[in-house]
Formats: sequence, structure tokens, C-alpha cells
Amino acid sequence: MTAAHLPVVGVDLSLTGTGIATADGVRTIGSSGRKGASLRVRHARLADLATQVVLAVSEAAAPRTALVVLEAPAFSRTTGHQHDRSGAWWLLVDELLAAGHLVAEVAPTCRAKYATGKGNAGKAAVVSAVSHRYGVVFADDNAADAFVLRAMGLHRYGQPLASVPKAHAAALDAVAWPDVDHLAVSA
Repeated sequence: MTAAHLPVVGVDLSLTGTGIATADGVRTIGSSGRKGASLRVRHARLADLATQVVLAVSEAAAPRTALVVLEAPAFSRTTGHQHDRSGAWWLLVDELLAAGHLVAEVAPTCRAKYATGKGNAGKAAVVSAVSHRYGVVFADDNAADAFVLRAMGLHRYGQPLASVPKAHAAALDAVAWPDVDHLAVSA
């Protein structure tokens, strides 16, 4: 499989609304928990979320391997359920790799820079910039972030969805992209 044949999926993992962008469009997978839930209940919720995301990726790529461009955890976020967010992220990475997909980890600042030219841009600025550049209306910022992540992957492998300024495209250089040249071309 060459980069031209590799399905690219953007994933913005969230405990409440994970954005997933594929060639077929953008959607959000919802999840909810309750305060004070036991470890068993929390684990089941996080594992279910990871499984739902992997199923969506596998459906979008079937029967091939996909490149999943996944937003890295926001280490600056110390409020909320940081521990559970990190656990969900690692469960998802584990399941994606076990399913044979490639994963590129993109820092939130790189995602924002690619979208707006500024790594410290807020969620609203990203949604606005992405909606303007690509002509897409998003249900929420998770969907917009997933779209940006997918656009970054496509751009990196020579299939940009739109022209972006060089300052924006520089964000691609900060990502450790998987090597896809060794994959066989699918028939």
C-alpha cells in the first residue's frame, strides 16, 4: 500500500465526544460516565470507547490498514479526568496497533498551528479557520479537530485537502510520521 492507497482517519479522543474524520465524513462518538464510578465501571467505559473508535477506523479502511492521525493528550490540562483521558488514549493506541493500523501522534499545538497558523489558538479559532478553509460546518470542536488531523495526514502524504500557508504546513514537521513505503500496494 502506498500513501496514495492508504486510508487516513483523524481522531480527536474525548471522554464525552470523540471526533472521527474519514473519507466519508466526520462524526462524533459520545460517551458518558458518572462521578464516583468504580474502577471496573470506568475501565469498561474507556475500553468500550476505544473499541468503538477502532471499529469506526476499521470500517473506514476495510479491508486495509489505515493511518490514524491521533491527537496526543493535552498535558497542560490538569482539570477534569486527566487520569482517565490518559488511560483512554493508551487503550485506544493499543487497540489500533493490535488491529494493524499505523498511528501518528499530533500534539494539540501542532493541530492548532496547522489549522490557524498559531499553536496556542483556542478551539473556537480552530473551528472557524477550518470551516472557512474547507467549507465544512462542524457539529462541535471535536469533529473540527478530527477533520484537521485527517487533513494533516493527507497533506503529509501528498494529498492535501486544500492549500495551506507555509507557516501552517510547518506544523507537519513536528510530527513523527510512520513510514508507509514498506507497505504493499493493495489490489
